[in-house]
Amino acid sequence: MGAGAGAQGGVRQMGQGGWPGHIVIVGGGTAGWLAAMMLSDVASRKSPATRITVIESSKIGVIGVGEGSTAVFRQMLRHFKLDEEEFLRETGATIKYGIRHRDWRRLGHSYDGPIDDPHLVAPGVPLDAYAVAAGRPVVEAHLFQHLLRGNRAPVADVGGRSVPAGPFQHAYHFDQALVGAWLRRKAKGIALIDDQVQGVQTGEGGITALTLESGQRVEGDFFLDCTGFRRALVGKLGADWLSYRDVLPVNRAMPFWVDIGEDEEIAPCTLAWAQKAGWLWWIPTQGRYGAGYVYSDAHTTPDEAKAEIEAALGHEIHPRNDIRIEAGRLRDAWIGNCVAAGLSSSFLEPLEATSIHGTIVQMMMLAEWMGTPGGRDHYNAAVATQVDDFRDFIRLHYVSERRDSAFWRDVAETHPQVVKDRLALWQTKTPSRDDFPRFPPGMEHLHLAHVQEQLYVPVLDGLGLLNREAARAEMAARPKDRDRARATHAQLVTEYSRAATRCLPHRAWLQSLAA
Repeated sequence: MGAGAGAQGGVRQMGQGGWPGHIVIVGGGTAGWLAAMMLSDVASRKSPATRITVIESSKIGVIGVGEGSTAVFRQMLRHFKLDEEEFLRETGATIKYGIRHRDWRRLGHSYDGPIDDPHLVAPGVPLDAYAVAAGRPVVEAHLFQHLLRGNRAPVADVGGRSVPAGPFQHAYHFDQALVGAWLRRKAKGIALIDDQVQGVQTGEGGITALTLESGQRVEGDFFLDCTGFRRALVGKLGADWLSYRDVLPVNRAMPFWVDIGEDEEIAPCTLAWAQKAGWLWWIPTQGRYGAGYVYSDAHTTPDEAKAEIEAALGHEIHPRNDIRIEAGRLRDAWIGNCVAAGLSSSFLEPLEATSIHGTIVQMMMLAEWMGTPGGRDHYNAAVATQVDDFRDFIRLHYVSERRDSAFWRDVAETHPQVVKDRLALWQTKTPSRDDFPRFPPGMEHLHLAHVQEQLYVPVLDGLGLLNREAARAEMAARPKDRDRARATHAQLVTEYSRAATRCLPHRAWLQSLAA
């Protein structure tokens, strides 16, 4: 290829359809192996000659502090025909139906954000507007709310058969180190080099080769940087980091583990517990809780943060680390012939499980745009939009009635304009799909999940930010839709509460899989 083509994509050897001949992924883990499996899957159809190599060192340890996924991860398991029960059994993962937010609106108040969408089974029915107008929690019509409240598994035992509770995709909690190793065992047709990158050779258009600790030299045509915060590849290409410190108020993380009691039920939700200077994450796996305090060091010290969490939990904790974090993203995730994925590309506090979700969606977009004219520009614009939207959704959670600490008082005075504008809009109407731009335009056939009204509404309702009078006006103007919504809402609440009572207890079901 000539210099012009090299500058556009930095690809020297080509497979079919403009795909690179050799894709090299540096860094394994959940992000690296998901990327390898997804790109290999698409390449098998679009460009069978494309080879994929993962460089991952067994010398680099990974501390699994607990991570939550979204339903997109389960869709990937199903796409690759990977057995869910085996996944749960071998990784110690648990089921996640959503997030329980404790003390965010005010001290003593909790609300849940289930991730299922009842409008999938009742299309066109204004369930949210009806619930708000009637003064009822919007989550009542969510199957996952009933399963979450009862600590239930997603299946019932009917005549010795395991029957799904409903049609919705649930998510998982897991130790990311164990899941990365499991995905590595499941990956097919992907070369693995157990080594560390020592040097990055660059030329016109990007990276030409990597030198490894063993002395081996690995040439490639396209590279993925999955090295996390080290950004070992894109850092050599002049990657520019855009900080979100002006929007997201926390900048430190103190992870720790807590054992699960032998007879303790496992809640099928992430707990996000607001504290005086940030919030605590609490993620159950089958063996322990992965937990941590994400806080602002402008409002507390590490010692004070540790003492605050110990007082909240009623016992001593043993932090694994105390990490300075900087939320943000790369200005361009695709530079030359290198794409940064996972934590190499962006970092957001783990409030809405955006990390793995973002990687999966980004790899779908990369596979779509690989080798296409303008593909790099389309990809960079879409990733920027995706992560910026995640940022704004996370900041919305901080719109609180709390003023009991300097942190919450400062947060209340600094809400960004985009959050203020959306809240002003939703004082005039119930949020709808039309309030959100298509993401990304022209790729509806991929069914890419993004933050839209089905995620916003439970959070807005839980924080008391929806306008009941506006919802009443909407329903009064649409009496037929109101009557239909009333009947459908009652039917779903009855059906889902009954289904939850028939489903197995969460922990007992997980233990039965292990047995």
